[in-house]
Amino acid sequence: MAASHLLDEREDDRPNGGYHVMVMIEDRPRPQVTPTGRTRPSMATPSGDQVDNKSDDSKSRRLARSLHKALRKKQDYVRIIGLKSSCPQLPSEWWKTGIAFIWAGFNLVLTTVMITVVHERVPDKSVSPPLPDKFFDYVPRVEWAFSVTEVNGIILVALWFIQWLFLKHRAIVGRRFFFLQGMLYLYRMVTMYITTLPVPSMHMDCAPKLYGDSHGKIKRVLQLVSGGGLSITGSHLMCGDFLYSGHTVMLTLTFLFIQEYSPRSLMWRCYLVICWLLSAVGVVFILVAHEHYSVDVVVAYFITSRLFYWYHTMANNQALRGSPHNYLNRTWWSRVFDFLEKNVKTTVPCTFSWPLSLPSPCFENPCKS
Repeated sequence: MAASHLLDEREDDRPNGGYHVMVMIEDRPRPQVTPTGRTRPSMATPSGDQVDNKSDDSKSRRLARSLHKALRKKQDYVRIIGLKSSCPQLPSEWWKTGIAFIWAGFNLVLTTVMITVVHERVPDKSVSPPLPDKFFDYVPRVEWAFSVTEVNGIILVALWFIQWLFLKHRAIVGRRFFFLQGMLYLYRMVTMYITTLPVPSMHMDCAPKLYGDSHGKIKRVLQLVSGGGLSITGSHLMCGDFLYSGHTVMLTLTFLFIQEYSPRSLMWRCYLVICWLLSAVGVVFILVAHEHYSVDVVVAYFITSRLFYWYHTMANNQALRGSPHNYLNRTWWSRVFDFLEKNVKTTVPCTFSWPLSLPSPCFENPCKS
C-alpha cells in the first residue's frame, strides 16, 4: 500500500514567503526471508483486494504527480550557491617585494657607511698586531685564495638570480631573500661597530684615514657600493669590517635559497652538489687567504643559517603562527614577518614558469570577495 502526504503551508503563515513542501512516503512490501537468511521475492498470487489496492495506489501516484507539477509552477526556490574563494593561497604582492628590496638596499648602503666609520678606528698593525688564530697557525696564507672566494660568490649569485627569475612564485621568494639579506647586514653593522678588531694579517694594506674629511668618506662609500664591496674590483680598500664576514653571509645565504627552492630530482641534485662546493670552497678560502679571523666566518655562518631556518620554519608551518607556545614569535622582527607572510597560506612549491609574464597590479587586493 502506498500513501502520499502533501504538506502545504500558506505564504502568510511563514516569515520567508511561500515554500511548498511535498513529502512522498511509500510503503513497499517486505521481502520474504528463508530459513537460511536469504531474501526472496514473494511469489504469492495477487488476490482481488490486492488488485484493488494496486489500482488505488496507481491513482494516488497519478494524483500526487499532478499536484506536484502544479505546485512546482508556484514554488519559490532558495538557491544556495557555494562561492569559490577568489583569494589565492600564494598571492604575489610585488609591492611587498619592493619594500623588502628597499630594506636590503638601505642596510647595504648603511653598512658601507659604517665600514667607513669603523675604518677610522682600526688600530695600526705596528701598534696592535693581529690576534692569534688557530687556523692561521696551521695553514699558511695563499695570496690568490681570496680571488677564488669572490669568483665563487659571483657565480653563486648569478645562478641564484637565474633560478629565481624562473620560479613561479618569485615575488614571495624574492621578498624572503631581500628581507633576510637586509637583516644579516643590519646585524653585521652592529657587530663591527661595537667591537673593532685589528687586522687579521700583516699583509693587509688599509687605505689612509681621512678623519674629518667628509667629502672623501662619501667618495669611499660610493666607490665601495659601485664595486660591490669586492677586492677584485678594487673597491674594498678599507679595514675594520671583520666581525662578521660579509662574504660568508652571501655564500651561505645564496646556497641555502638555491637548495630550498630546487626540485629533488637527480639532475638537480648534481646541480646542488656543484653549488655546495662553490659555497664551501669559497668559505674555506676566506681563511686560507687570511682575510678574516676564524671567528668571523663561524659567526657569519651560524647567524645566516639560523636566521634562514627560523624564518622558513615559521613560514612553512601555519599552525605555529598563532600558537601561544611558539617561541619563535618572540623574535623582534616577528611583526615584519607577519606583514610579509600574512597572505601566504601554504608552503611555497618549487615550480617554474616563464619569467616574462606580467605581474598583477602592485597594489591590487589579492583577496577580493
